[in-house]
Amino acid sequence: MNEVPSAAIGQSSERMKQLILEIVQALVDQPDGVSVELIDDHDATILRVRVAPQDIGKVIGKQGRTARSLRTILGAASMKLHHRFSLDILEDDDDEDDLEDDQEPQAG
Repeated sequence: MNEVPSAAIGQSSERMKQLILEIVQALVDQPDGVSVELIDDHDATILRVRVAPQDIGKVIGKQGRTARSLRTILGAASMKLHHRFSLDILEDDDDEDDLEDDQEPQAG
């Protein structure tokens, strides 16, 4: 099986981070409030995107279509690079273990 050297994965992760950052900044009203954090796991990299609370809907999109499209782009890159990437979308003021992706809070 083709193993990708860890240096190449690190460089690829940085390129994916920059790609997602630029796309998300183009979608939101407050591009300066966008940050992308890389979280390396053994065989995967999580890209954790944080945006301003008023921009979260723009990144997720209607019925999650925009978020799904971002994940499709990451999936295509994953196939080429032989490395799994996943995407978490968070509001800027959320804690690490709060809602991730496009989950909605439960009424209560």
